Amino acid sequence: MSPTVLLGTEIILRPMRYRDRKKWNRVRVENREWLTPWEATLPTIPVGNPAHESGDPRPTFFEMVGNLKQEAKAGRSYSFLIWKDANLVGQITMGGVMFGAMRGAHIGYWIDRNFANRGYTTEAVKLVSEFGFHQLGLHRIEINIRPENDASCRVAEKAGFEFEGFRKGYLHIDGAWRDHKCFVKTNELIQ
Repeated sequence: MSPTVLLGTEIILRPMRYRDRKKWNRVRVENREWLTPWEATLPTIPVGNPAHESGDPRPTFFEMVGNLKQEAKAGRSYSFLIWKDANLVGQITMGGVMFGAMRGAHIGYWIDRNFANRGYTTEAVKLVSEFGFHQLGLHRIEINIRPENDASCRVAEKAGFEFEGFRKGYLHIDGAWRDHKCFVKTNELIQ
């Protein structure tokens, strides 16, 4: 199931399109310093190891959009750009979607520093969670955040997620394996 758009009171979430390239690139470049401490990075895999990749493993913008569309079509991941009027203000993804006995996923997001602290990220998290719970029938959604990212921890709490615990060396962020706080929200309608 791939939603066309999720409407909030202040924002609109819609899947990324090829024609969003200019705006997406501009916002990402303008926010590089702001986002770098929180961005996922790739760990170094020694040459000779079967997992070693040669070349630049990052996709082009067009490859990224194509991959996101395929993942949504397969029901594994749903990524949305966050729009405030005509302004691209961020991106949110509900990934790692699993069905069966788990029925869970995780959420990750970023926001343009010029639009931070206005409630847009919290609203985006609520909209994506609602989609996951009501449209996909998920039971559990997680948000994993670096402990020093106080603003993001507040977003999770304001969106109704509860602190569950710490995850040691959970994700490779800003060049190293970083500890994370795990926030969880469950769907009480799924038994």
